[in-house]
Amino acid sequence: MSVLDDVLSRARGLIGRWEDEDCGTVTVKEFCRYAAAVDDVGYLRRARAREAAGEPVEAPPLFLAATMSWEDGPAEEELRPDGLAVRESPCTQGLPVRQVHGGQAVRLTRAPLAGTRVTASRAVTSAERKHGRSGDFVLLGLTTRFTSPDGNELTAVDETIVVLDALPKKVTA
Repeated sequence: MSVLDDVLSRARGLIGRWEDEDCGTVTVKEFCRYAAAVDDVGYLRRARAREAAGEPVEAPPLFLAATMSWEDGPAEEELRPDGLAVRESPCTQGLPVRQVHGGQAVRLTRAPLAGTRVTASRAVTSAERKHGRSGDFVLLGLTTRFTSPDGNELTAVDETIVVLDALPKKVTA
């Protein structure tokens, strides 16, 4: 059995199993940090003015979709060889594989307001073995749904992860 068969077997066993993560309560400060990172100075001004006026402040449109994790992040030595955190590498823990992002579709349903508690629910939605010019690979489909406490969807992200065998070790002459 190849390493890609292992990935495929693990993934198929997880299809449709949703895992929830409490993202906590989103804040204007977090919104503004995101806006600063994407150089949206206009958002920063509007958000701080609304906050000062005591008005509700909505998150920037891609805030939830762009947040990779709600944790501080792993220490560098805990990252996989491809630079990803184990959490961002479904079905591959301990396997000699590398991954690349294969695309993303984002549904923006409703922007959360500052002060909203957000839950992220994530599941593997598909797993297929494919063959291309560079060899075999596995396509993993993942969906993450961000919801408010009332269960309404705020944002959903459908993404594809391409899983490949690890790079062969270089031969030196």
